[in-house]
Amino acid sequence: MPKGELAAFLNGLSPNALLSLPWLFEHWAIEGHQLPPEGDWTTWVILGGRGAGKTRAGSEWIRAMVEGGKPGDPGRMSRVALVGDTIDDAREVMVFGPSGILACSPPDRRPDWQASRKRLVWPNGAVAQVFSASNPESLRGPQFDGAWCDEVGKWKKAESTWDMLQLGLRLGEQPRALVTTTPKTTAFLQSLVAAKGTVLTRASTAANRMHLAKGFLETVLGRFAGSRVERQELDGEFVTDVDGALWTWDMIEATRVPSEGESDRIIVAVDPSMTKDGDICGIVVVGVRQQGTPHHWTAEVIADHSLPASPRDWVDRAIAVYHEYGADRMVAEVNQGGDMVATMVRGTDPSVRIASVRATKAKSVRAEPVALLYEQGRVRHRHVFRALEDQMTAMTVKGFRGKGSPDRVDALVWALTELIVWPAHEWRAGGPAIRAL
Repeated sequence: MPKGELAAFLNGLSPNALLSLPWLFEHWAIEGHQLPPEGDWTTWVILGGRGAGKTRAGSEWIRAMVEGGKPGDPGRMSRVALVGDTIDDAREVMVFGPSGILACSPPDRRPDWQASRKRLVWPNGAVAQVFSASNPESLRGPQFDGAWCDEVGKWKKAESTWDMLQLGLRLGEQPRALVTTTPKTTAFLQSLVAAKGTVLTRASTAANRMHLAKGFLETVLGRFAGSRVERQELDGEFVTDVDGALWTWDMIEATRVPSEGESDRIIVAVDPSMTKDGDICGIVVVGVRQQGTPHHWTAEVIADHSLPASPRDWVDRAIAVYHEYGADRMVAEVNQGGDMVATMVRGTDPSVRIASVRATKAKSVRAEPVALLYEQGRVRHRHVFRALEDQMTAMTVKGFRGKGSPDRVDALVWALTELIVWPAHEWRAGGPAIRAL
């Protein structure tokens, strides 16, 4: 609002309205996740990134529930449970934190903290008692008409605590609970989100940008961009492992360590697309350090240049990548294009050393020895490769569980097979081994 209009607006408010303005959360709330959803729900879950405003939303919801029209008037709730992972967490974040209940309460409605009884008492007699999720039995006996549960994703006794809380939510016409948490992937949290009567709102850290320290987002995004940390801790997403996956997110996160040095060999692996419509062509660059026997070699995924492309386009792209990284060889699967794949590459650039490989086994079978290299800690990722890593975590022992074709994973598998898996077989065999994958 222009300064002149802002001044006119503020000058037009009564003294009482002007004093009330900072405490009217429905005016300041971030639309979409900080205000309670409409409808007949029993549990409201806010999944949000770090600093997305979850705690402020929780504090303001408690205020809205316990406060009446005037300081002494009753609200819709009068007996509330505040449940944190520990008593200290609940007290320091939910009660005394910079976005806690005390900081959000106007002077005439500010509750008193009774430390000996671990509870807040409002001028209208409403009470909010603090509990620890580490001690579910402490919730046996008390009864409530509302509850706020914070950071449920890290509760070690989540199911027991939640069950005891539900047994205590038996006052009033419609007892309700609010859950604010970063979405750690736990069975309990996933079941809670899916439960009947639960409504869900989501928020990324970026949604609360105006209230965060200058440069915070740029700093953390620069460090975690595209990784599981960004998706879970900043975007507020569930990042789950697929049942039976050959690669888990923990395995992939373990690859994010500094490189040990220059590669002795570099391979550009290609999983060709042979349609004119431009299906995804997998183009992945991988290097290997050949220290000791092949059973000790380590590899580094250097780049993922996969793209939707016609045969003509991906050939040009693959050749450009080959020269950009000074690759020793290009490896291309020829199940679809046959000899035409190598012919197209050589016809465009005869200097490219290309080896054709043919798949004779299922994708998951070919991927298993490569996944083992990750389990052994022998593969690093130079960058975060979000699209590739999403495909990796969707590849299971029973096949691919993601969308489309695992073209990027196929290229990755061919590269690491060429660089480490086949040399290890040949070393054990004492000479060239039959390459049938």
